[in-house]
Amino acid sequence: MINVLLLQVQTGVQAELADTLLDTTMPSHETLTVWSLALKGGLVMIPLVILSIVAIYIFIERYLAISRASREETNFMNNIRDFIHNGRIDSAKSLCRNNQSPIARMIAKGIVRIGRPLSDINAAIENVGKLEVSQLEKNIAVLATVAGAAPMLGFLGTVIGMVRAFYNMSMAGNNIDISLLAGGIYEAMITTITGLTVGIIAYICYNVLVARIEKVVFMLEARATEFMDLLHEPAS
Repeated sequence: MINVLLLQVQTGVQAELADTLLDTTMPSHETLTVWSLALKGGLVMIPLVILSIVAIYIFIERYLAISRASREETNFMNNIRDFIHNGRIDSAKSLCRNNQSPIARMIAKGIVRIGRPLSDINAAIENVGKLEVSQLEKNIAVLATVAGAAPMLGFLGTVIGMVRAFYNMSMAGNNIDISLLAGGIYEAMITTITGLTVGIIAYICYNVLVARIEKVVFMLEARATEFMDLLHEPAS
């Protein structure tokens, strides 16, 4: 009976020792988070984070500005036509001043030039239209630069990480561990993923803004043509 009890105690102790050894030898899995990935990416992650913030700010700011510029007051051109045909030039100017939009500023320049040759009026309207489009395109080039520079920075971080990994292996001498190379590659690829992500998002945002600006340009051209046709119409 005593031998049986001693055997059970010995078996339990051996099981506990085996569990302890397994707990100490098995590596713990690290939970991947955005913050941990950013820290492991190295110094290259700092400009990538800055570029991402710049891209998001430019997109939101320009999107709102272009949305405001694309709004057009209902019957604006019809009121301008009625004022001009009735000889109420001052009322047409006042309507343009009260309507803070690129179309109103463009038409206002044409109204000021009424009485001059039509070629001069058309040239003045085109110049104002170009200035308005230039204002809408503000910082768009920066967004395009972010779209191109972010992936390049990501690849730069990858190269730096690979150089560091091989340097650590060379310094290890005969005690080379595969974890040295695997860890270095893991950290290096983080910058590539981040750079590509920032670049893709910036590229999509750039194309969205360009498409919206083109719509505003078409609208300005249509209203400029409508205003010039208005000047050719005989007064009723």
